[in-house]
Amino acid sequence: MKTRITELFGIERPIIQGGMHYVGFAELAAAVSNAGGLGLITGLTQRTPADLANEIRRCREMTDKPFGVNLTFLPTVSSPDYPGYIKAIIDGGVKAVETAGNNPQKWLPALHEAGVKVIHKCTSVRHSLKAEAIGCDAVSVDGFECGGHPGEDDVPNFILLPRAAESLKIPFVASGGMADGRSLVAAMALGAEGMNMGTRFIATQEAPVHENVKQAIVAATELDTRLVMRPLRNTERVLNNAAVERLLKKEKELGGNIKFEDIIEEVAGVYPKIMKTGDMEAGAWSCGMVAGLIHDIPTVKQLMDRIMQEAEDIIRKRLPGFAG
Repeated sequence: MKTRITELFGIERPIIQGGMHYVGFAELAAAVSNAGGLGLITGLTQRTPADLANEIRRCREMTDKPFGVNLTFLPTVSSPDYPGYIKAIIDGGVKAVETAGNNPQKWLPALHEAGVKVIHKCTSVRHSLKAEAIGCDAVSVDGFECGGHPGEDDVPNFILLPRAAESLKIPFVASGGMADGRSLVAAMALGAEGMNMGTRFIATQEAPVHENVKQAIVAATELDTRLVMRPLRNTERVLNNAAVERLLKKEKELGGNIKFEDIIEEVAGVYPKIMKTGDMEAGAWSCGMVAGLIHDIPTVKQLMDRIMQEAEDIIRKRLPGFAG
């Protein structure tokens, strides 16, 4: 399947594995790339630029296909060593970067000079247009359904994707609610040129996370996510658990007076406990509403093959039946 996204990144299938904290290691990125998509290493999961350089080397040993790095620009006082991470990406010969968070404009010249294509994650049309204006090569348009940070506008993909298609000249992929061939065909019908999957890729055999995490996603329905940190305007969609219930209770009790320090136990440093040791009550962790569409734990290749077969069947068999 050829789209502007497959052409841009030199991949066979218009499917990108989103950056996910303590999930996007070399094992998963390589598996996605080997199956014809674009796998991504999550940059900030690697504690130092040297660690990222090593992870890029590990991924290179597992695949000869294109893969990328996700780099989230955080609005923090003690900023990560972004110049070091950018250097590790360029020196490692990586040709695709997914940026997220703050405006990546200051880093684009160095990346583009090294031949790196940049796709920026956006939760609104205005942010997508800004990404286009500063020179990003593509955008990942994240609807309200998505796991992680859906922004503050609450616009779902059935509206957001056609609005993006009306407004953008650069190609974009749909993110949030993407799980199967139906997702891919629907996203493309609405104007996208591919899709980005996060939660769906956690429930695969190659995802280097604890089995408890995969089983929790399979067991969850579309009703089992919650929005936290909304009063702080840092909204995150997470899978419900005891820690999330505590967090929401604090938000209700403290109202507009809540500070990040009040909920730090439920959100800080929880990913290693959950993803590595399988402590599913340790805190709040990102999960999309798409969990309701996830019923098994296939290999990445089985999943990607199935998605493409489903998409082809819909395009060639089901949709033509409605014509005329």
